[in-house]
Amino acid sequence: MEAVRVLLISTYEMGRQPFGLASPAAWLRAAGHEVTLADLSRAPLPLDAVESADLIGFFLPMHTATRLLVPVVEKVRAHNPQAHLCAFGLYAPLNESFLHGAGVATVLGGEFEQPLTELARRLSHPHWPFDVSVVSLARQKFLPPDRSGLPSLDRYARVALNSSELRVSGYTEASRGCKHLCRHCPVVPVYGGRFRVVQRETVLEDIRRQVAAGAEHITFGDPDFFNGPGHAVALVEALHAEWPKLTYDATIKIEHLLRHRSLLPTLKNTNCLFITSAVESFDDAVLEKLAKGHTCADFREALAITRAAGLPLSPTFIPFTPWTTWESYRAFLQELAALGLEEQIAPVQLSIRLLIPRHSLLLDLPEIGQIVQPFDQQALSYPWSNPDPAIDELQKSVHRLVHHRERLGASRKEVFQGVWELAGCGPANWQSPRIARAAIPYLTEPWYC
Repeated sequence: MEAVRVLLISTYEMGRQPFGLASPAAWLRAAGHEVTLADLSRAPLPLDAVESADLIGFFLPMHTATRLLVPVVEKVRAHNPQAHLCAFGLYAPLNESFLHGAGVATVLGGEFEQPLTELARRLSHPHWPFDVSVVSLARQKFLPPDRSGLPSLDRYARVALNSSELRVSGYTEASRGCKHLCRHCPVVPVYGGRFRVVQRETVLEDIRRQVAAGAEHITFGDPDFFNGPGHAVALVEALHAEWPKLTYDATIKIEHLLRHRSLLPTLKNTNCLFITSAVESFDDAVLEKLAKGHTCADFREALAITRAAGLPLSPTFIPFTPWTTWESYRAFLQELAALGLEEQIAPVQLSIRLLIPRHSLLLDLPEIGQIVQPFDQQALSYPWSNPDPAIDELQKSVHRLVHHRERLGASRKEVFQGVWELAGCGPANWQSPRIARAAIPYLTEPWYC
């Protein structure tokens, strides 16, 4: 078999060293191919690798990464019109027609390592059979990601323990997909309620290599770390046994925090620094429309038990939806303040607007079908407007305020106070006990798609 020259490109992965390049790189290199990795969030496009490549793959794990793709594809095609272009990752199948229109020949989603390797084999042997679905959910025997050729870990987002202590942060995945069917989640149209486990020793070897490269903290990027709680617990216990000082964070659903509350002490004892959870709203009617599987009361209980366990909770939200009103947004801010969360969430979470991508289950809701406009190929989403135009203007104003004040170095509390005043919440007479910001670790790049 002739070696294929492969260039794998990431446009953006939330400030993390791209797992989605390192994992398929291991497969392709094991098959004898020559692989170059390019993270455009940290380095310019390597034109020499573009010009010599037979196969150029674009990793699309999120909406932002996909929107950044078009100018890169245009540049790649200008320098190498003969290369076979492939897009892979969660957002690739969601935008299949758009990608084909942009000049991408092959689109792969779900478990993409094996299909991508098969594509390289097909290019080295034109008569080799290549019949692969756009989305593959076949179980794979994973290989430890090969991160050689990527920028060093210290060039990526770090975990902040307080204002003066930053730790080099690595990233890995112990599973993909999700057992749940939240209507707004991009994982659902691809995985349809299924998830796939990455073998424990493979994950540990990936962590082992990142620790050797300087990682002091690991982010588990699973959509839900407790989709397989037995797998997760065995993994962090093995992690802690090998690296007693290594810390980590993970994402876990509110309902899983409640259902598996007995496991929280294990997370604490194995050095979990904080837990991210997609809360989305405090409005039970909105939570039901999103099919989140929890209520506002459930969130309050999860917050109480994680605090009791010494595990800071980092909730994420979508405060601006078609159902948002002035009263509900003010109630959202007031609930955050009452719970002492104004310094515990990234300010960007105060401005997030509901995204409706192609194939979203939200389109099954009659009221959504009535308000969405035709699909916007540039924005890669269905535009929608709030019944009250002033709410859309409020969202824009909150976004501008957050962006401006963060650029000026304002604290989270100062940004929150600015949004509070902008929304007309009245005097900030907060009576709940405040939590010291230094006690709440966070990643230096905010979490959003």
